[in-house]
Amino acid sequence: MRVFGRLLMCFVLMGWAAAMAAGPDWEALGKRWWAHVQFLADDNLEGRDTGSAGFEKAAAYVTEQFRKLGLKPAGEKGYAQSVEFNVMQIDENGSSIELVRDGKSTPVKLGDEAFFELVHSELPATAEAAAVFVGYGLTVPELNYDDFAGQEVRGKIAVYVKGGPKTMSTEIKAHYQSGDERRKALRKAGAIGVAEIPNPKATEVPWSRTAAARLQPDMELSDKAAGKQSDLQVALAINPAYADALFAGSGHTFQEVLDAMDADKPLPHFAVEAKVKTRLNMKKWKVKSVNLAGVLEGSDAVLRKEYVVVSAHLDHLGIGAPVNGDKIYNGAMDDASGIASLVEIARGIKESGAKPKRSILFLAVTGEEKGLLGSRYFAEHPTVERKSIVADLNMDMYLPLFPLKYLEVQGLNESTLGEDIRAVCAEAGVQVQADKQPDHNRFIRSDQYSFIRKGVPALAFKFGWVPGTLEEKKFNDWYKERYHGPADDVSQPVDLVGAAQFNAILGKLATRVADETERPRWKAESFFKRFAQ
Repeated sequence: MRVFGRLLMCFVLMGWAAAMAAGPDWEALGKRWWAHVQFLADDNLEGRDTGSAGFEKAAAYVTEQFRKLGLKPAGEKGYAQSVEFNVMQIDENGSSIELVRDGKSTPVKLGDEAFFELVHSELPATAEAAAVFVGYGLTVPELNYDDFAGQEVRGKIAVYVKGGPKTMSTEIKAHYQSGDERRKALRKAGAIGVAEIPNPKATEVPWSRTAAARLQPDMELSDKAAGKQSDLQVALAINPAYADALFAGSGHTFQEVLDAMDADKPLPHFAVEAKVKTRLNMKKWKVKSVNLAGVLEGSDAVLRKEYVVVSAHLDHLGIGAPVNGDKIYNGAMDDASGIASLVEIARGIKESGAKPKRSILFLAVTGEEKGLLGSRYFAEHPTVERKSIVADLNMDMYLPLFPLKYLEVQGLNESTLGEDIRAVCAEAGVQVQADKQPDHNRFIRSDQYSFIRKGVPALAFKFGWVPGTLEEKKFNDWYKERYHGPADDVSQPVDLVGAAQFNAILGKLATRVADETERPRWKAESFFKRFAQ
C-alpha cells in the first residue's frame, strides 16, 4: 500500500507538472470570452444602438459583470455616467440635392449618387452655393501645406477627396483629417459647406452599404462644450462613381484626380461649374445613454490615485437597411469583442492575484459609432481626476480571425507604451507590427483619440498579418463583407484561442503600465506630444 501510495502521488505530481507546463487552457478561456460576445451580439439586443432598449440590456449585463468582479464603481451614480444626445434623422420625403448649370437643374439621386451628412442638429432647411474642388481639403501648418491657399472658397462648398499625400506622415495626415481639424480649416477658409468623395482604393465598406446607413439616426452631444462644433450649412457624401457628373464642364475628371493620387503628385484645384442646391428635412429628438466605469483599485498608497484606462465601446448600429433579409446590425466584432475582452481582462488580473500599484479603470463607452461621442464626453468630464489618467489601452474590433502570431499596434512609436507592448508581446512569442494600412486613419477613428486629444498616451490594436498571406485576405474580406453590416454576427468564424491570448497580453500590458514608477510619456519626436498637459 505504501509503495502504491507513493506511485500514486508521483503520478499526481507528474500530471500537475504537465498541466503547469502546458500553460493556460486557452480554448476554455476563449469560450468564456465568446459567451459574452454571444450575449451582447444576440438578436434580442437589436444591435445595441445608442440610447436604445437593446443598449440598456447590454449596459445592465456589463454592470453585473463589473459587480461580480468586485470592481469599484467609478461613475456619477454607481458604474454609470449619464450622457445626453441630440438625435437627428433625415426624412428623404421633402429632402433633395440638385446640380444647377446654366439655369438648368439636374436632380441627384439620394443614396445612389450622393447623400446628406448630418453633421449637426441646426443644419438649415435649404442651401445653395457654388462649389470648389480643393484636393484633399487639408490644412497642415507644420508642413506649410494648405489646400485652401489661393482658392476662393468663402461662401462656397468645398469638395475634396479623402486622403492625403503619400509623403505626409501617417500621424499628421490622420490628425488633420479628423472632424475637429477639418471644421477648423473650413471655418477659416469661409466655406459654408462640404462634399466628401471617398477614395475608392482606400474604402473599407462598399458604397451601397455606406449609403444604406444614411437613413440611420445620427447624434451629437447635448453638451456643446464637449460635442461637435460646426457652422456648416450643408454636408454631403458623393459616390466616387458620380464624381464626373459633379465635375462636368470643369475641364477635369475624377480619374485625373485618382492618377495624381497614385503618383503622389499635387491634386488639381478648380471651380465646379455647377451650383449645389439642397433641401433638407430632418427629424430631431433627444436620448440618454451611459458610459460605464469600474475600477480595480491600485495597491500603492500614492500611485492608486492614478489610472490606466482599458476601454471599449458598447454601442453599435442597431436596426438598419436589410442585407440579404437581415436588418439587425449585431456588432459581434464591432465591438462586443472588445467589451467581452474588457470583462475577461479584469477577471484575468483578479484571478492572477496581481496587485497593480496604479488603479486600472475599465471603461465601456457609448456613442462611438456616432463619432466617438461617449469617450469624448468622458474625456471632457472624467469621473476621476483628469490629470490622474496616465494611459488608454483601447480595444475596438481587434479582429481575432486567425491565430495570434502578429499584433498590429496603432500608436506604436508615439509613446513609451510602445516599449511596454513590445516587451509583453516578446514574452508571449507574438511579433509586433506598426499600422500597415495608414490611409485608413484607424488611429483617430476610435475612442483612444478622445484621450489623445487630452494629452493621454494611448494604443489601439488589431490582429496582424503578413502581406500576401491568407490572413491578409481574411482581414480585408472581413471589412468588405461584414464591417458595419448584419453579417458581423455570432455565426462568423473566430479564433477563440487567439482572442484569449490577446486578453492575456492586454492584461499583462495594463498591469505592467500600472506598476511602472514613471507615467507613460509621449516621445519627443511624436506629433501628438503637443496635446500633453
